[in-house]
Amino acid sequence: MYSQMQRLPMETATGEIFRYDPHVSEIHGASIQVGRLFAHAYRYESATDSDKVIALLEAYKNLRRALPIDEKRSQMNGDRVHIGASAAHKATQGW
Repeated sequence: MYSQMQRLPMETATGEIFRYDPHVSEIHGASIQVGRLFAHAYRYESATDSDKVIALLEAYKNLRRALPIDEKRSQMNGDRVHIGASAAHKATQGW
């Protein structure tokens, strides 16, 4: 069933993708959480535990790569942007 959901047309809004594929929503939520952990570790622990900061950044990037590409946004700016990119970026900035 999951493989069928992956073939959804990307013309739909991000919210619609989340509604049809809860796995995508869970991955996005996890990327937000890991992004926040990265932001905190980068600010407060990078001098003492750089390996932890790098590991969190790699985990964040891997979660983001697991998400589908947001075709509408990618066509508008020419980059390959994964769904939920704005919220994920804000999380890495500590917002």
